[in-house]
Formats: sequence, structure tokens, C-alpha cells
Amino acid sequence: KLKKEGHDATLIVRKEELDLGMTESSAAELKGATGRPKTRINKLLQDSAVIDDKTPDTAKQIDLRFLMNPIRMEPDDTKNNGDRIGYVVFERTKLEGEPHQQKPVGTSEMETIPADLVLVSIGYRGMPLAGMEELELFDNQKGVVANDHGKVVGENNLFVAGWIKRGPTGIIGTNIADAKDTVGSVLRFIDSDSAQLLETQQPADGSKMTKGRVGLAEYLQREDVEAVDWHQFLKIEAAESDRSRLRSDVQPREKILTVKEMLDVVS
Repeated sequence: KLKKEGHDATLIVRKEELDLGMTESSAAELKGATGRPKTRINKLLQDSAVIDDKTPDTAKQIDLRFLMNPIRMEPDDTKNNGDRIGYVVFERTKLEGEPHQQKPVGTSEMETIPADLVLVSIGYRGMPLAGMEELELFDNQKGVVANDHGKVVGENNLFVAGWIKRGPTGIIGTNIADAKDTVGSVLRFIDSDSAQLLETQQPADGSKMTKGRVGLAEYLQREDVEAVDWHQFLKIEAAESDRSRLRSDVQPREKILTVKEMLDVVS
């Protein structure tokens, strides 16, 4: 695609690094319906992979590296009195763990890569809400809420999904499988004898039900919370999509970044 659009650049993916990541657990993750997104990505990368000693025939190269953990940045002492970035030191990692639970583990093998510019675009970390640590509901080492398939540990009605459940990993397809896993836990919880549904009512047929939206509205009103409803949200969405706000013809929206501005739109 780079060449088709006229860019004198080559995408480089190292086959040996893909092979290092293809553990028995990785192969298991590619199987079944939930593995289809990963299978497509794996095929794309495998088709793009080159042998390390193959020389690109373009002026620029985009080099994707895997299983590399940045350890530290070092200056280039030969330029600008050593006050500019010169190198990034990485530790080679390997994947360990059961399918869908693999984690990168350090190998003590280091590699130093020259660098003129470093963009920090990774490193998101979940943070606990007030009181979570005291109740031992948060895993500080992993930066996630302590949970079992999305069900927060302990006697409660709490569930989590996404990065606060598993950590900052995966793609859109990963989130789909992750959400299904949590929904499964919700259904099992509802069907269990120990389910502690808050403010439940018992219909005539004996089935369980909650106050749902009515109960939420009552709670917000009782706590004097200024909430944005669906129709007000649509006003925010319309304001963000207003052509006068956009910086280019291809930009779908310009996000409103402050709560105050959002409330001004819906007021």
C-alpha cells in the first residue's frame, strides 16, 4: 500500500520475531471464532515478514519490532553536548502463560537501537478508585481490578471489562471476546443462588428484576447529580460533527474536551 500511494518506503517485519511469539498458547488463541481477528493479523504479518538479512530497495523503512521492552533512554554524547536522545535500550522478552493469559517475561538479552526521536505512545496503566486498595479489589502489579472472568472478587455485584479487566493489551476484536466473557459472568451471577442484586423487586412469577433505568433515575435525583441524558448526548454529538469545527474535509468530528463545554452545549 505504501508503494501504491507513491511512498518510497518499505514495511519490515522480522520473521524470527513472529516465530518467537508463536508459542503453543499463541497457536491455541488462533483457533475458533474468537481467534479469527488474530488469525487475520497473523497472516498479514507473516505475509509481510522478511528475512533479517534482506536489504530493502527503498529510501525509507518502517521497522516493526516485537517482544522488545524499552528499559532506558541514553544520550548521544557526540551531539549537542549529550543533551539529546541517542539510543533506546531494549530487553528481549518472551511470552509465557496459558492461552489468553500470556504475559511478556524478560530474558536479560539486551539490544540498543539508535534513535533521534522517541514518541511515548504506550504505557497506559489502570488506577484504583478510592477505597479499592483497602478492600483488596485492585492488583497494583498488573494495574487491573482484581477479577475472575470480569466478576470483581468478593461478595459484590461488580463487573469489569476492557483494559481495567485485563490490562492495556489487544485490539477491537479482543474487546469483543473480552466483553462476551464478562457478559457470561453476569449471566452466571444472575442465575446463581448467591446473587446479591441491589434494590430488587420480586414479581408475581417469582423471577428477579431490578429497578433498572427507573432506579438509576431515582438515585441520581436523590444524590442531586446533574446527568446528561440520551437526547442531550445527541446534541453533543451534533456539535462535535459541526462542519465549522472540523480542521479538514476528511475529519469526522472534533471532540469536545471539557465537561464545562459539553454542559454549555446541552444547556
